[in-house]
Amino acid sequence: MKFSLVTLGVSSASPTTNRYPSAHILNVCGRLFLIDCGEGTQMLLKRYHISMLKISRIFISHLHGDHLFGLFGLLSSMALSGRKEKLYLYGPESLSGVLQFYIDYFVDDPSYEMEFIPVSLGDKGVIYEDEQIKVEAFPLYHLKETYGYLFSEHPPKVNVKKELVSSENLSIEEILTLKSEKDVIRRDKTLFWRDCTYLPYSPRSFAYCSDTAYNESVANYVKGVDLLYHEATFGSEFEDLAESRYHSTAPQAAMIALKGEVGKLVIGHYSSRYANTDYLLGQAKEIFPETYAADTGLEFEIPLKVHRAEPDRKDLEKKDNL
Repeated sequence: MKFSLVTLGVSSASPTTNRYPSAHILNVCGRLFLIDCGEGTQMLLKRYHISMLKISRIFISHLHGDHLFGLFGLLSSMALSGRKEKLYLYGPESLSGVLQFYIDYFVDDPSYEMEFIPVSLGDKGVIYEDEQIKVEAFPLYHLKETYGYLFSEHPPKVNVKKELVSSENLSIEEILTLKSEKDVIRRDKTLFWRDCTYLPYSPRSFAYCSDTAYNESVANYVKGVDLLYHEATFGSEFEDLAESRYHSTAPQAAMIALKGEVGKLVIGHYSSRYANTDYLLGQAKEIFPETYAADTGLEFEIPLKVHRAEPDRKDLEKKDNL
């Protein structure tokens, strides 16, 4: 049950000899979501052996070239690779005209269907949901209409605590009732489902914030996520420049992570003036120690947190030996 982020393009508007513009792959149990599609995205997918045909949905944050210029090439290569499955694209409403231009001028015989779902929100809202995951968009603070994206697993179905099956002599019907999150009402007592069940594991979440000026409201949108990707275009010495260009510094990204009480922070979208990102990483870590620097091809996995309804026998043995 994999849930991981692969950072592909980690540069800002100006690429460098070893960094490409924004593009990232989120793997949710084998389903691939592409977040932004800067120039060179399809080459990075090939380099790291990520099948472009397995990408089911593409999420574009905004219409700046470093987040979009790789899209036409990727869409064309998908057709050349024999794609048949429908592709869904999400982004600001103005992306519709860009996609129509591509279709009008570059698509002669479409091999697969594309559907564009415009994002137009004043606050956080659901833009996609299925039985496994929910995707929400929320506004960011940039020169153009820009959105962040929050990917959240649905909570798993509850399990009934094993010891109660025998101690309460639960029938199959009662077990099914508790698993459906309903109380079991007997003549002599009521078995409350919240007391009798547990979640087998914690649902995981990831939030993406690029590009944006520092704004504390972003911390509310990403509250409690396991993993946050936040742009850190500049160091603290360029705070005024960051503000004028509606970008964030590394310490500001860390402050959003701190206020948002997230699990881990990944910074990226570096200015080309920083050949080495250790400096930006150091600034962020001073505020939020669980900060990591995105790099081309790095994978950040959110491990599954399994819950146990009762102490493990080995734990009990350890306790007895104390």
